[in-house]
Amino acid sequence: MKKFLPLLLIWISNSALSQNAPNRYIELYKDAAIKQMNTNGVPASIILGVAMHESGCGTSKIARYLNNHFGMKGRNSSTQIKSAYKGYDCAESSYADFIGALKRRNQFSVLFDKFSDYDYRNWVIGIQRGGYAASKTWGTQVLAIINKYKLYQYDNRPVDYNESAGYDNPIGPAITKLKSIYYMVKRGDTLSLIAKRHNTTVASIKKKNSLRTANLEIGQKLQL
Repeated sequence: MKKFLPLLLIWISNSALSQNAPNRYIELYKDAAIKQMNTNGVPASIILGVAMHESGCGTSKIARYLNNHFGMKGRNSSTQIKSAYKGYDCAESSYADFIGALKRRNQFSVLFDKFSDYDYRNWVIGIQRGGYAASKTWGTQVLAIINKYKLYQYDNRPVDYNESAGYDNPIGPAITKLKSIYYMVKRGDTLSLIAKRHNTTVASIKKKNSLRTANLEIGQKLQL
C-alpha cells in the first residue's frame, strides 16, 4: 500500500490544482480585463470568460510558454515549444491583441457600437455568430464559465441593475430595458458620438449629467 501512496498524493495534488486554477486565473488577470473593458468597451466578463475557456484557465501549453490566452495564430520566437500560435511578452499583450482582433474584423467590430460593456450575453452570441469558433457549443461553454464564477461582477453594470431581468441566465428571458441607462466613456468617445449611438441628444446627456462642457474622461459614467 505504501508504494502507491506517493502516486495518490500526486493525484490529489493535481486535482486540487485543477480545481483552484479558475480562481487563481481570475485573481491574476481580472485587473487586466477591467482595464481593457474601460479602454475598449468589451465586458471584462467576456475577456476573462473567453480567455479561461481558450487557455484552460492558463494551463494550456501556449498560455504557459507563449502567453497566448486566446489561441491566436502567428509567429513566435519560443525555444521551448514548436507551435503555430502567436507568442507574446506577457498575458496582458495577449488580451490587447484579442480586443484588436475583434476591432479589425467587420463581423465583430459592429458589436462595440451595438452592445454595452455589461451585456455579456449578447457579446457571446455576437462573437459566436461572427465565426470566432467552429464549435456550436462554444458560446454555451463561455456563458457557463461567466455564470459559474460570477465574472459579470467585474463588468460596468448600471447602478440600478436588475438581477431578475435575466442577464445571468444563458437561457433566460430577453434583456429588459432599465429605467436608467448608464454608459462608461471609452477612448475616442465624444458626446456627439455617444448621443448618436444611443439615439439621444448632446443636450439631453449634458442635462442629465449636469455637464457644463463637452469634455469627457475615460472611465467617466454618464446617464443616458
